Amino acid sequence: MCLALPCRVVELRANDLALVEVDGVGREISLALLDDVAVGDYVIVHVGYALTRLDTDEAEKTLALFAELAEAAEGDPLAAGA
Repeated sequence: MCLALPCRVVELRANDLALVEVDGVGREISLALLDDVAVGDYVIVHVGYALTRLDTDEAEKTLALFAELAEAAEGDPLAAGA
């Protein structure tokens, strides 16, 4: 299963690269598929590529849902793939 995550752009780098962050974790990604991305924008990231920009409100709602799912899964052996 593949998952695309909303991530906030924290730094623009050379060669269509950017540093993004989600839940305190940073990762370098490619912006080659998008134009006019700015620091502070949210982008949907899949396999290291930003696919589209996302409205800040929608990104924050999605991240809150992921946090709820993670919290609900704590202590659930089936959620961990056991």
